Amino acid sequence: MPGHPGVAETTVTQLVSWAQQKQKTLAVVPSMSCLDAVYMALGIDPTMGLVIADALDLPDIVPNRALLLTQVYSRLVASEVKLHLMEYLSDEHPITVIRGAGIPNEEIIVTIPLYQLDNLPWLDHLTSVYVDVNDCSHQSLGQTECVYPLDPLVDVMKRLRAPDGCPWDQAQTNESLRRYLVEETYEVLEAIDERRWDKVEEELGDVLLQIVFHAEIAEENELFNINDVVSTVSEKLIRRHPHVFGSVEVEDAQEVSVNWEEIKKQERKATGDEYASILDGVPKGLPALTQAEKIQAKAARVGFEWSDVTGAMDKVREELEELREANENHDYEDIQAEMGDVFFALVNVARYLGVDPEMALRESTAKFIKRFHFIEDMAAKQGRNLAQMDLSEMDAIWNVAKNRE
Repeated sequence: MPGHPGVAETTVTQLVSWAQQKQKTLAVVPSMSCLDAVYMALGIDPTMGLVIADALDLPDIVPNRALLLTQVYSRLVASEVKLHLMEYLSDEHPITVIRGAGIPNEEIIVTIPLYQLDNLPWLDHLTSVYVDVNDCSHQSLGQTECVYPLDPLVDVMKRLRAPDGCPWDQAQTNESLRRYLVEETYEVLEAIDERRWDKVEEELGDVLLQIVFHAEIAEENELFNINDVVSTVSEKLIRRHPHVFGSVEVEDAQEVSVNWEEIKKQERKATGDEYASILDGVPKGLPALTQAEKIQAKAARVGFEWSDVTGAMDKVREELEELREANENHDYEDIQAEMGDVFFALVNVARYLGVDPEMALRESTAKFIKRFHFIEDMAAKQGRNLAQMDLSEMDAIWNVAKNRE
């Protein structure tokens, strides 16, 4: 069994008792106790007062001091632990669940309300639960109470969705709101591009409204609520940052990224959502350029890429030549296909160069708009409209705008 066989192992105690009764020879081979790794991961000193117990001995456990429960190896055991502790503590009492203490890339530490204990999908024989009864004011992640919690916004949404509320809000579904979530997200991006931080604040509020809207509809259908959303993302952040909330050490952002992907892989395995293909997991609703970049990055992780950007640039030239040939043949379907290949090849060049293709195109479009506005302004100062100007005149003004930049 993992760790020291004489520490918090009810099965060992029973075996020792049986061996003595039967006069059997028994040899105990010691090892490092898993508790040492747990103490380090949690940052606690057991000499300050700590009760260590096997989760299978619940009837004898009273949480009147700091408590560490081992052998929380399944959701069934976790449910029994939860119900037992609720006899002494509030449903919201914070507990810390730790799995794989001290094991690189496997250690998970989350602080959650007691009532959520049996909702965790990754519980196994390496899982323990720490309960600090001396600090009932403990805040998850060490946060202080928020001055503006989500409750007022949730209450507003509940009022809008009430029978005597707003007919439009009442009629919405998760499906009907999809377009608004996308639109509000792009408005945030636009405000960031313009560096209008007051606008960013406003638009982030609109995105938050969409999140609360979706959560309210889900709660009405008894699926989940906004607290579940916040709890889930908090747990995920802690679980995927063992180098911050655990004992894992990393050297750079690249190593963090590798660990992140491995943890995601373990999560999918635990929930039965493993990918059939290396390319799985990229949302189909992403903007086309972003989707292409993510697909290429996934393929590159297994070596499907050129050694440097030269190969990617040569591919762009090849695709451009094929597009030229398709155009000469006046084959619309072929033209569209080759145009897509050109875009895909260009995205690959951007990936090699460390450029975000979506952002690069957005910036170029914004630059075009700015220069075209300058052409319109200059034409207006001359008392002319663009329809009265030929391309050479407009191009000359365009170059002025470009030089001014």
